[in-house]
Amino acid sequence: MSIQAVETNTDLRPTEEQRIITPSERTPATRARRRFVLALVCAAVAIVGIDGAIVNVALASIQHELGIGHGTLQWVVVAYGLLLGGFLLLAGRMADQLGRRRVFLAGIAIFTGASLLAGIAQHAGLLIVARGVQGVGAALIVPAALSLLAVTFAEGPERDRAVGLFGAVDGVAASAGVVMGGLLAAGLGWRWAFFIHVPVGIALLVAALVFLSADRPDERAPRLDVAGAITVTSGLLVFVYALHHAASHSWFTWSTLALFTAAAALLAVFLRIEARAAAPLVPAAMLRNRTRVAANLTAFLAFSALLSFIFIGSLLMQQVLGYSPAIAGVAWLATTATIFVAAMTGTRFVARVGGRRLLITGLSLVAVGAFWLARVPADASYVTDLLPAFLLAGVGFGFCGPALQLGALSGVSRSDAGLASGLVETSREIGGAAGVAGVSTVLVTGSDLDSFHAAFTVAGVLAVLGVVVAATGFARSAAREGEMA
Repeated sequence: MSIQAVETNTDLRPTEEQRIITPSERTPATRARRRFVLALVCAAVAIVGIDGAIVNVALASIQHELGIGHGTLQWVVVAYGLLLGGFLLLAGRMADQLGRRRVFLAGIAIFTGASLLAGIAQHAGLLIVARGVQGVGAALIVPAALSLLAVTFAEGPERDRAVGLFGAVDGVAASAGVVMGGLLAAGLGWRWAFFIHVPVGIALLVAALVFLSADRPDERAPRLDVAGAITVTSGLLVFVYALHHAASHSWFTWSTLALFTAAAALLAVFLRIEARAAAPLVPAAMLRNRTRVAANLTAFLAFSALLSFIFIGSLLMQQVLGYSPAIAGVAWLATTATIFVAAMTGTRFVARVGGRRLLITGLSLVAVGAFWLARVPADASYVTDLLPAFLLAGVGFGFCGPALQLGALSGVSRSDAGLASGLVETSREIGGAAGVAGVSTVLVTGSDLDSFHAAFTVAGVLAVLGVVVAATGFARSAAREGEMA
């Protein structure tokens, strides 16, 4: 397929060459298998999302039992996000070229084994290594899972519903992780924040072996661009590390500036390699679809706002309002439930009103919720001061999920499904890391409640920027948006 064909396909309806799959036989057995595949990939992405958040509320317990200093403690969180964000793009391309089922199985096996290792760790070094390995496993799981949906469900309402549920589960996972982390820390103990993944991972491995069809070589998939893979993965790893470094040190120290410079240099080398490669890791055509580019940029900003909102809200409840970890976790139940309901509703709305309107509405609600909390008093009541903002943000984030996932798969060919999935997941992870780094800096440089107000304002501004990108990047026609996928 030529670049010209991609550029001129302005109504975003897939051509026969662009279609990922053709409608298959409508038999009860086929429908049942698809439902099992959908349940399987949703469960897999749920444990990844939960793991990214579940440990945060348990950090105090981990620090106390293992005797970890503050400087080392942050790596329990950073190691996971660093490896996950750095390897997503490469993992997406590996799914295309090595097989989605193979990469999915490998990711679950690695993640499950690392979860067991983290749970039995008796010192900080082993725990941090295990968290990093968990991040690698998660990086393999997520793009393989999304691309499995893309090649299992036919384009149109069928895939819209599947991807919508995937987005709903993905969106709920982060806030559900906070809830579970609080309850486990107060009950069974922090080690169960990792042990809980082991039986789930084993069950997923068995289910994947049974229900996922064996991979077939795709002759259209290009050979792996090794030089491009090394430079982009290294660049992303350094960039994500630089974000965490800036949050704990300063944005303007020599070490921080050196890290960002190194990341920029590696990514510049990657772009140069891609321009000359016969089979680039990221083909130019991948970035010439307006909806797909807008979806990735909006995902970056939306998850910057989402993870910032959850991060600040959790600290506010515990450090200012005096909530215990368990109570702070339960307080997020309203957001968790609302995200799921809104995402499933958004799946039905996206074909009627279009992704652009859904994203503008969702991110606007997130902004209102963040700005609401930017005025919260020191003696805030949960029901009157926190809950309205939590509900607004939940509805907003729920609306965003389906539109972002479908936009990211806009016009993608079968051989690039994993890459497209890896791109949007990379945008989300790096966006989340950038958002948390930004608000962490605000919290450190501020004082008491005023710093929380300023941090929530930053989260609100990130959501507003997402509104601007969605409004200008997505097509205005509802009919055209309804064909995003």
